[in-house]
Amino acid sequence: MLDVLITVDVEIWCDGWQDIDARFPDAFRRYIHGPTAGGDYGLPYQLKVLSDHGLKGVFFVEPLFAARFGLQPLAEIAGMIEAAGHEVQLHLHTEWVDEAREPLLPSVAGKRQHLRYFSLDEQTILIRKGKAMLEQAGATNVNAFRAGSFGFNRDSLHALAANGLPFDSSYNATLMGPDSGVMPGTLMTDPASCDGVTEYPMTVYRDGRGLRHAQLTSCSSAELEGLLWQALEQGRQAFVLLSHGFELLNTAKTRSDPVVVQRFRRLCQFLEQHSDSFRTAGFAGRQQAVTGIQHGPLTSPFHRTGMRMVEQAYRRRYG
Repeated sequence: MLDVLITVDVEIWCDGWQDIDARFPDAFRRYIHGPTAGGDYGLPYQLKVLSDHGLKGVFFVEPLFAARFGLQPLAEIAGMIEAAGHEVQLHLHTEWVDEAREPLLPSVAGKRQHLRYFSLDEQTILIRKGKAMLEQAGATNVNAFRAGSFGFNRDSLHALAANGLPFDSSYNATLMGPDSGVMPGTLMTDPASCDGVTEYPMTVYRDGRGLRHAQLTSCSSAELEGLLWQALEQGRQAFVLLSHGFELLNTAKTRSDPVVVQRFRRLCQFLEQHSDSFRTAGFAGRQQAVTGIQHGPLTSPFHRTGMRMVEQAYRRRYG
């Protein structure tokens, strides 16, 4: 049995930092509800499809925007996720720090895109405040974290431990994971313990062109299914898939992306049909004990890469 963590980063952007107070209501609708002429394809749609197939999702919710716009929108997000029986976990995009109405940190001005650009003490404060915001918004059992854009470092793990968060899922071998200071000299591909925190890295694979992480918008259904079977056959502990609350929409967020919608529905059908082999899971109640074995990246044959490239070209042309 392989644990499959369907992780969804839930975040809101106002498409720039000018006039954000005026832009926020529309941004909230687009990034959270995803209204289109053909129906809503945002967070509520994802929750329903997961639940309809008896699957568990892990929703890493970004709360720092609430320091600007208040807790009510955050409470709406957390409430709909938990009401549907899925997990709310902590996600921080530090671009929001300097937008807070009351300073989150002393003497911080201007944008710092990644959590790793803050000191250990600053990271500890931001994680504490982010977790508190989620809890004030009604989230329960918050015990896992993901840094925005995977921009963490080893200080982040110390900050998580100081805040009683035992799990992290910020390591991405295709981005900033290798220079994060976590397991130096090793390409981390499987869960492992470090500095009192258990890291669940993004699942990564080689596709004949390079190293990629498993993400709904960048993997075909055939690739995902092949990678899942391969991970199961290799006896891996977990498969961590990335998505976002807005990923079923086109880039402009004006209509659904039919290719990605179909991928999502097919993935859910696949996992339901093969529930004797794959168990969708979260972090609530999870034990920290892991083997620490690093298998290295999965692999996907080039013909599946070619099929995905055709799909992606279609999406770019008609998205």
